[in-house]
Amino acid sequence: MTTTPRSATAPAGAPPTLRNRATRAVRAEIAAVAVRLFLAQGFDKTTVDQIAAEAGLSRASFFRYFGSKEDVLLGHLEELGHKVADALAARPAHEPAWQALRRSFDPLITERLAYPDEGLTIRRILHDTPSLQARQLGKQLGWQDLLAPEVARRLGVPGEPHDPRPRALVAAALGCLNVAVDVWTAADGTIPLPDLVDQAMDAVAG
Repeated sequence: MTTTPRSATAPAGAPPTLRNRATRAVRAEIAAVAVRLFLAQGFDKTTVDQIAAEAGLSRASFFRYFGSKEDVLLGHLEELGHKVADALAARPAHEPAWQALRRSFDPLITERLAYPDEGLTIRRILHDTPSLQARQLGKQLGWQDLLAPEVARRLGVPGEPHDPRPRALVAAALGCLNVAVDVWTAADGTIPLPDLVDQAMDAVAG
């Protein structure tokens, strides 16, 4: 089972240069070592020094690839937020905001399901580590800033920063996504994740 976070190796737009490919390969190797240690002894008990030593790097070299040990698991969330925002903006102009939000999650779901064992492994680490859960939610707050303007446009309230509805819809949609992923993880991936997201969002839509 592969446990390397694919975000460490995923291309970001233009074809990668040889140097970029080498950097991603090293990041992937470090991430694999880190995840193995997180699983063996827990996230909180694993230090950057241990990860670096196990990967054959110095502490300084580790920080050339990751800003922190948390970034090994969560550093890709900003990129994912932009992917969701791009998907939302690409939806048909007159599609209702809630439906457009649901469809904007499709690229994220597809990426997660491309490596389900890896996704489940990382989700279990997050579930067992409250500090990581808090940091993940904090990063997702940034997604609200990315998504709310397009939702406001679809609601016909662009340029209305004091209207709570756009951000409320985005927060609710992200909450549904997180709950669906939690259930998918608890079920060991045996329930299709797209179905769980649909169920969660349909329940809120009522």
